[in-house]
Amino acid sequence: MAKTTYAYASAALVSLADDILLEHVGKGDQAAFEILMQRYSALLCKFVYTHISDYEQTRDIVQSVFMQLYMYVPKLRANWANQTSQAPLKSWLFQVAANRCTDELRKRRPLLFCELDVPLEDDENAWPYTIADTHPLPDEELERKEMRTALLRAILALSPRFRSIVLLRYQEELTFREIGRILGMPENTAKTYFQRARPLLRAALTSS
Repeated sequence: MAKTTYAYASAALVSLADDILLEHVGKGDQAAFEILMQRYSALLCKFVYTHISDYEQTRDIVQSVFMQLYMYVPKLRANWANQTSQAPLKSWLFQVAANRCTDELRKRRPLLFCELDVPLEDDENAWPYTIADTHPLPDEELERKEMRTALLRAILALSPRFRSIVLLRYQEELTFREIGRILGMPENTAKTYFQRARPLLRAALTSS
């Protein structure tokens, strides 16, 4: 009976907005926190892995992001209540994840730009490079995979700041205002960095 009651409670929470779920978390509702984790785990894992190309580190970083969220729930709720911060939870999570990725990349900076042979497996979500044809010929499918590989290598060769902006823009489809909020920079600066990164990507793809 207890399990059934818990299941009903969890189902009722699923459709709630992030700020309401945080209120529940602040009152000790573990189910609400688990729903937030389910809601954002896949997005964060994809974002972090594309940054650092390491499954184990990705899992560790995402776990640390959620641990920080749990500890910061009272502060986040207070900031929203006092209107000192209007950033949505998604932006806050990506900001923390981006900072953790930057810290990780700093640790291995000497190896960052020389080890570009990143295994992409056959994951269609490794990079959102899509072609309209849903039934490509074998040669076309091979070309798509080669393009995804080249594109990911080109992104990994960017500086961490450029890389974050490109991934948030293309992979997460965020606006420059949202990107600026996540990375702590003005909207126009995010747009300028993105414009500077594009020719670098084109040059890398042309030479590959």
